[in-house]
Amino acid sequence: MAPSSTPGCRPRGYRAPGVEPTVPSSRELRDRYDAEMRRDPPTGPGLRVERQGPLVRLVGEEIQIVYSDLTEGAAAAIVAQEAASLRASPHGGEWKVFGHDRPSDLESLLAAAGFEPGPPETLLVYDLHQGPIDGPVPPGVRLRRVEDEAGAEDAARASERAFGVSIGRSAARYRAWVGDPTAAMLVAYVHRAPVASARLELPPGRSFAGLWGGGTDPAHRRRGIYRALVAARASIAADSGYRYLTADARESSAPLLHRLGFVPLSTTRPWTMTGRGSDSAAPAGP
Repeated sequence: MAPSSTPGCRPRGYRAPGVEPTVPSSRELRDRYDAEMRRDPPTGPGLRVERQGPLVRLVGEEIQIVYSDLTEGAAAAIVAQEAASLRASPHGGEWKVFGHDRPSDLESLLAAAGFEPGPPETLLVYDLHQGPIDGPVPPGVRLRRVEDEAGAEDAARASERAFGVSIGRSAARYRAWVGDPTAAMLVAYVHRAPVASARLELPPGRSFAGLWGGGTDPAHRRRGIYRALVAARASIAADSGYRYLTADARESSAPLLHRLGFVPLSTTRPWTMTGRGSDSAAPAGP
């Protein structure tokens, strides 16, 4: 499956056989991530990019501010304006703050404006040129790539069991990912029952593929299923020509990803504002 929308094209991370890669510094890699994934964010069905001054938004049912470059003098007024706009919108939205975003007191300004903080996460990255990730499929477990709506329903049910929350209206998103060339979903089965699911994002023309939505039914944890889902998605990303694999990792998953070779690129935290008719969203995470 080629992630590029143009036949014969490769994403910017592609390396021809026999060509040794140049290893970027952490700062260079972070700047590359900002340029490809935040200042020019990939879109999907029902999403558009909106740029206004120092802000970049992804706009759909909800609004997500994915990049900002604020000066100290203007930050408070811009934050207050965005808070008022999101509060008045049907579903509200999120301001995703990275540890290197300016100004240094941005999170304090968001809190003062009424945004609610989500759990802190670490942006981790794995260089796929290091080779495959070691994650064998445990005995008695079968991994299947979702190819139809029945598989999407299994992924949704596994996600509900893993996270303990109803996916609500976001169940439609699972069905929408079927056949989407920019996404791959995997489900782990034990005795034909879906016990874990995970998603891989494959944005066209980018160097970075992303791990999202990974979760395992509590009754089946500590068997290596999560690790196998990470390894399987890394293999898909490498075969599709990507250079890097990223994950926004919470405290529960970061230690395992560290052991698999992921390294920290930045910290990140979502700050949410409830709109006039907000509902629960699909679980995130790697």
